[in-house]
Parts: sequence; structure tokens; C-alpha cells
Amino acid sequence: MNDRLTALREKTRALKHDPDRVEIDWPASLALDPADSRCARAARCFCAVLAEEARRARILPGERIVLTRGVKNLPRRYTEAETARMREDAYFHELGVVFNLTVDYPRALSMGLDAIRAEALARRAAAESLRDAEGVDFLDAAISELDAVLALADAYRAEALRLGETEIAERLGRVPRRPPRTFAEALQAVRILHFCLWCEGTYHNGVGRIDQYLMPYLQADLDAGRLTEEDALEWLTEFFLTFNRDSGLYVGVQQGDNGQSLMLGGCDAKGRDASNLLTRLALKASGELKLIDPKINLRITKETPLDLLEEAAQLTRLGLGFPQYANDDVVIPGLVDLGYDLEDARDYTVAACWEFVIPGVGMDIPNIDAVSFPAAVDAILRSDEAKAAPDFDAFFALMRGRLSAEADRIEKRLTRVDMLPCPFTSSLCRGPVAAARDLSAGGKYNNFGIHGTGFAPAVDSLAAIRKLVYEERSASLGELIRAVDTDFADNAPLLAKARRAPKLGLDPEADDISAALLKWFADSWAGRKNCRGGIFRAGTGSAMYYVRHPLEIPASCDGRLRGEPFPANYAPSLGVAVKGPISVINAFTKPDLRRVVNGGPLTIELHDSLFRSPEAVRKTARMVRWFAERGGHQLQLNTINRDTLVDAQKRPELYRHLIVRVWGWSGYFVELDAPYQNQIIKRAEMLL
Repeated sequence: MNDRLTALREKTRALKHDPDRVEIDWPASLALDPADSRCARAARCFCAVLAEEARRARILPGERIVLTRGVKNLPRRYTEAETARMREDAYFHELGVVFNLTVDYPRALSMGLDAIRAEALARRAAAESLRDAEGVDFLDAAISELDAVLALADAYRAEALRLGETEIAERLGRVPRRPPRTFAEALQAVRILHFCLWCEGTYHNGVGRIDQYLMPYLQADLDAGRLTEEDALEWLTEFFLTFNRDSGLYVGVQQGDNGQSLMLGGCDAKGRDASNLLTRLALKASGELKLIDPKINLRITKETPLDLLEEAAQLTRLGLGFPQYANDDVVIPGLVDLGYDLEDARDYTVAACWEFVIPGVGMDIPNIDAVSFPAAVDAILRSDEAKAAPDFDAFFALMRGRLSAEADRIEKRLTRVDMLPCPFTSSLCRGPVAAARDLSAGGKYNNFGIHGTGFAPAVDSLAAIRKLVYEERSASLGELIRAVDTDFADNAPLLAKARRAPKLGLDPEADDISAALLKWFADSWAGRKNCRGGIFRAGTGSAMYYVRHPLEIPASCDGRLRGEPFPANYAPSLGVAVKGPISVINAFTKPDLRRVVNGGPLTIELHDSLFRSPEAVRKTARMVRWFAERGGHQLQLNTINRDTLVDAQKRPELYRHLIVRVWGWSGYFVELDAPYQNQIIKRAEMLL
């Protein structure tokens, strides 16, 4: 990385404490007129934000790809009372707006905003002639927001001219108004569009398959001799820097949980391998920057070239917590089984963390709720049916009914789900302008994703019940209930036995339970239709529930004590000293993972000492290929060191840039709350 980019990286890091950013006291009149429609409120707020940003347009010394937030806060669209009334009438997920999606960047680039605006104007005329008031309302909002984006670009162009930055000004005179002609123009256009999505309130919005839709612009520059590969890497590295410029302002459960994900590799619409030069340049740029954004995902198959996997493993060696791998051989058929068109399934990317979505057409809510597997086991343990079970098979069979009951409960709670509109976001997707309806009303796909948390502790608890109660008969169900309710305080021998019982990822005796449990989880959601015309998708992710759900139950039969967290996502229990990553992969790829492709990676920790061996990168690449050959769906490898993490808790000022993988995203360790830090340290202890 050259001196210019190194200096820019330090300026970017410093922006987190930028004194020039202001907090606006937005006037209540901006959005709180009860007569306004939802779309009109969204547009008025968005246009006000971009007008403020235009007034504060600034270009950092040395940068070539511009736009930096000057305003810290977005205006509220509704009063607290209005929000409360809306949430009484319907369920609004998280902040309630359109989120967790990727817009159609290829279309937006190929058309330019002028053409999208013209399309919206023509559609508005048709809607008006049809007396479609709702359509006119949406299109008026979209047009005004497109105008605000173009005005923002014009303001930055004027600032560039003032500073004598004629090349920047020339690019901004072209994009995003018209289609880009060069790689640099395409990168600047994506920066503007992505920046403005955040300003509208559309959060956790990724940028999709950049190596697919940006490669034609790069190839044209290479063919014309305008760029070399080294030049392209420099441009791409600066583009990646822009994702970190405003990320301190982005919403999330924890700092760093911002959903700025991209996808590399995979196949094209015909199923042919689509990895290219830009795939490899993206991996290299990320490795040179060593920052948490953008989050890198790589689509693989069992045929992925080993040298590409080795380049990806270099990022794992650096401890970035990515790339996260997704196996096309499992994910694409799984999405087709769920009703996605094959061509769309071949174009999948990730929303925020690891949930699979289709860019440009989907309005799935892939993280709408979660089932706690250990809570289900705990409920069965206390049931009258369990007391009457003559053997473990009868006891275990109760899990099927319990999972179905959990699905019934969640489905009933989600009988009316609503969203707040984002007209600019909608204008960048396929369908909304033609339909004259905001994306909040629905897209081509409107499915709900259900996480499954604490999978391994549940399997381990069931394995312990089988071993202790039904095979050894060294404990009764009643004794187990008393032990978990008292945190094993007066029964240390039983705690020791529970911890020695078979464990998923360590003992093959747990594998049959694992396969059946995941099948029943998928079965419990199969055939259900949601209130928005979509389906429910089961997945193996946990999101933040791996910290929350353990607080809702006492200790568990596997020897986990009260309050101890579950593993993140699809991973061995925290107290299990696994034999190694290969044994974990073998165990966790035995279930049929095609049925749980809402997403949720098999998460494996590697000690950083592993990479002291010159063969480590190649071995890691071969392990990833083995995962694909075994039929794994998603894989996340994290390189950590317990001693480093403990010292970082004590002396955070020395570890400001220490990166860790949290659940589906990478963040800076010292910026996390203590429960998340402690869970990561606990994961590191497994390696000892």
C-alpha cells in the first residue's frame, strides 16, 4: 500500500472522532405533519439530510473517491406516540424500515439516475391517468429523492472545482447521473449510491457481487491501456477505505455490526465459474488495508481452485475474521428448493451477516426471529410427557413437537408485519418503479428467516440425557432438573458426568441427534406461508441471540452453567475441547444443510500460532475445500489468541485496531461490550 493510501487510512480512522461532524436539531415540522403519507415523510427527511450534507461537502486531502458524512444524526420520521400506535397495529422489525438487502447496483450503474428518474416520471404520468394516488405518492417521493442525490453530487463537484481537483469534478459531472465509462467512475458511483442509502435510513445494506458488476468497467480500462492491474488495486483499495469513513455512525447491536458486506466469486446466470481478476484484487486490497469493512464473503464449490482459496486464507492468517465462505453446491439447490428461481439463486449474496438474499429483487426479512434449541430441551425435560417416556427415543421424539409448537408461536406473533418505506432504495431495485409501489410493500421474494440458536448445547444436552438417564441410569430426570435449577451447586459429581457425556464436534455418539434435530427444525417451518405472501426459512445462525437466549433458561444438562453464553452460530459448545477443525467439520456437515440455507456459518476458531508454519495457509485452503466436499453450507474461520484478548481488556488503548469476528461480522475488540468480549475469550479457551 503506497504512502497516499496509508495516509488516507489514518485519516479515515480519525474520522470516528471528527470534530467537524455536527448533530442537527431537526425541526419537528420536517416530518411530523399527520397529513403526510409515509412516503412523503421519508422523502422530506431524506432530502433535508442530503441538503445538509451538500452544504458541508468536503474532500479529504489525497482522496480520489469522495463523500464523507458531515451530519451525525438522521431526523425522526414519527413521534414516539405515533411509533407506539403503529407498533400496536403491526409488527415492525427492528427499526421498522426497509433493511438487510442489496439493491440492484448493476442496473443502477448501467442506467444512471437520469434514466431511472425518467422512468419514474413516465410511470407517474401513467399512475396519474389511472388515478392511482398511492402510486403517484410513491413516485413523487422517489423523484424528489433522486433529485436530492443528484444535487449532492453537484455540490461535491462544485467543491472539487473550488479545490482545483478537476479529475474528481469530471467524474462527478458524469456519475451517478449517467452510466460510468471507467472503473474509477463506477467506483465513485457506487460510493454515492451506498452513502445515500444510509442517509435514507436503509441500514445493513450490502454492495453485493462487486467482482461481477464492476469487472466490465475494469476490463475496458485494461483493454484500452487506461489502467494497469497495479492501478486497479490502488483504486479498489481506496474504494474499500470509503466503507470505513462513516461506519462509526451506522446502527447495529454493537459497533461494527453494520452489514457492509460484499460477495466474491461464485457462478454466473448459466452456472459457469465467474471468479475473475477483480475477485483476487478484492482479497488483496482487503489484506493490505486490514480494516473491518467491507466484510468479505467468498462463494466456493468443491472445484474452486486451490490458489484462490490460498489467497483467501491469507486474510484468515491476518486475523480479519473473513472471508466467510458460502458453498454454491449446497446454497443454490437449497434456495431453489425454497422457491427461488434458478437464475436468481445463482446470483445470491448475503444480507448484513450471512443470511442469503437475492440482490435487487428480494425483500426478505432474513432475521425476523429465532428459536432457542436449549430452551426447547429444557421445556421437554420438565414436561409430563418426558416423565412417561420409556426410553430415549421416546424422549427425543418430543423435540419434534416442541419445535413445531415454537414455530406455531412465532408464526402467530407475525400475523401482521409492516415496514416503513424508503423510496430512493426502492428506485434502485427491479420492480418498484414499474409497479409504482415502494419496496416496503413487497418484492419478488418476501420470505422470513428464522435463526436456530444454541444448536450444539441442545445436542450435547440430549446426548447427556441419553447417556446418564437412559443408558447408564446414573441420574433420573428429576435429579437433572434439580441440578440445572441449582446450577449443579450441590451435585458436583453429576456436573462432571454431564461434562464428560458425548459432545457434538468431539464424539460421534452425538451425530445422530444432530442430524435428526436439524431435520425436525427444517420440518417445523416447511409449508408455512407468512403474512406477506412468502415462506419461512430455517437457518443455523444465531445473531446476537447467543448472548440473550442463555439468560432465559437455567443451567443445561450438558454442564453449561446459568448465564454462560451459547456458541455463536453453528459451532461446538464453548466448553468442548475439540480434537481439531477437521473433526468439527466432519460432525457439523453430517446433517442435510440444504434445508437450512437461511444462513448461519459453521464457526471455527484457529489459534494464531497455527500460522507460524509456512504450510498453514495451504492447509487452511485445503480444509476449506474439504468443507465444500463434505457438503457444508457456510464456513467462518477466526484466528485468535486468548492472551492477546485478555490483555486487550486490561489495556484497550494498546489494541485499538485489534479485529475479531463477533457473530456474522468483524469488529474492533475494544469497542465491544463486555458480554461479547467475554464470549470471544471463552471461544479462544477452547483452543487450549
